[in-house]
Amino acid sequence: MTIDQLRQVLRELDGEREVAFVFQHMTENSSGLVVKNAMLIPDEPDHMVKVTDGKHIFVIDAEHIVYVRIALKKLN
Repeated sequence: MTIDQLRQVLRELDGEREVAFVFQHMTENSSGLVVKNAMLIPDEPDHMVKVTDGKHIFVIDAEHIVYVRIALKKLN
């Protein structure tokens, strides 16, 4: 997956959804990286893909992602 493709996918993150990333070479028992209340950080001069939960910033390696799971929006 390219950085641009990943940014396109993550545009759906609005601070109310959970996202999970599974990377190549992870063990079977690993659940991957899960970020609750995730938001995509706009492109910065370093052009890294970054997601935040409001408390932490996660830098995502687009080239090693196997899949991304984004939770559906909650219905009111």
